Amino acid sequence: MKIRQILQSKKVDTIYSVTSNTTVYDALVLMSERNIGAVLVIDDGHLSGIFSERDYARKIVLKGLHSDTTTVQEVMTSKLITIGIDQKLEEAMQIMSDKHIRHLPVFDGETLIGIISINDVVNVIINEQKTRIASLENYISGGYA
Repeated sequence: MKIRQILQSKKVDTIYSVTSNTTVYDALVLMSERNIGAVLVIDDGHLSGIFSERDYARKIVLKGLHSDTTTVQEVMTSKLITIGIDQKLEEAMQIMSDKHIRHLPVFDGETLIGIISINDVVNVIINEQKTRIASLENYISGGYA
């Protein structure tokens, strides 16, 4: 399976983003409203970084900063790891595991087209396994339900 198919299977195709000048508080409000664990940081149409719950926990809370006076730019992850739309699911899993990350921005060439999370990957794997199990059960029972 390719990343393209994962994006197509997601229920939401909107890219939620903030600018680097957004306060951490406002970014957290958006993340809470949309039930997402990270938000992309886009400035002047270009991906500048990603801000995640992990960034908040490690760079705000533990350092005694205040989310209403700190901008996303001060704490976002700017050294981004991305994936291409035609790369395989296994590649995404390997990247996420090797780099200890939970979100991957997805590009089609030079165009940002979405983001996948470890949750998206796990859901695809679970659904594939359910389908495989049902097929094997059907085969074993001789096609009789």
